[in-house]
Amino acid sequence: MKVVALIPARWESSRFPGKPLTPILGRPMIEHVYKRALAIPHMDEVMVATDSQEIFAAVTGFGGRAVMTSSEHRSGSDRLAEAADILALSEEDIVINVQGDQPAFDPENPALVAKPLIDDPSLEMSTLALPLTSHEEIHSPNHVKVVFGADNLALYFSRAPIPWPRDGEESYYKHIGIYGYRVGFLRRFVRLPEGRLEHIEKLEQLRALENGFRIKVVLVSGLSPEVDVPSDVKAVEEALKLEEN
Repeated sequence: MKVVALIPARWESSRFPGKPLTPILGRPMIEHVYKRALAIPHMDEVMVATDSQEIFAAVTGFGGRAVMTSSEHRSGSDRLAEAADILALSEEDIVINVQGDQPAFDPENPALVAKPLIDDPSLEMSTLALPLTSHEEIHSPNHVKVVFGADNLALYFSRAPIPWPRDGEESYYKHIGIYGYRVGFLRRFVRLPEGRLEHIEKLEQLRALENGFRIKVVLVSGLSPEVDVPSDVKAVEEALKLEEN
């Protein structure tokens, strides 16, 4: 069984075309992400999955590894599934989705996503969450919330504040979109039709729950800044500078 970190990196973006090549402290963002991914404990391989010749050339130019995937994919999981096929990964192997817009991510977090899949060969999928206290984020549909059981298996993901605190204050958890997949499950997952709840919430992970698959939720205490729009670059550069000091 291998554990492979895959970094989806597409060129097109409605808010930020070419984002993976955005300079961060003089180097393309994808280079920062890739080199951090090399520090993830217990990873056997690190690979960028892209639909862009420019991104492919940049990655191979700094000595990284990349595979070319279709530009027709609707989601990162579709791109990961194609990359898994190109790499001829086995059904039992594990793929960790490393987000390409978090150049200051903690390498321990993807390792935490991998651990439940390593420990339980029957588990299909895993992800991260952290406690959420900001009233603005709790009530914002742009911040996805997750509820889970005593076994830390996800019960539901929603853009709405869940659970609803009928009698007062409640604890909330923000879902972080770093996923771990068993490769056999990933191949099956991307062939499933869109679920009803997935369509309503526009949350792909609900397709797994709707079809009876399990998602283990691992709690972490913090999250690195991400680059959604060009104005986010400064905060990421400040975070990286703080690490260097």
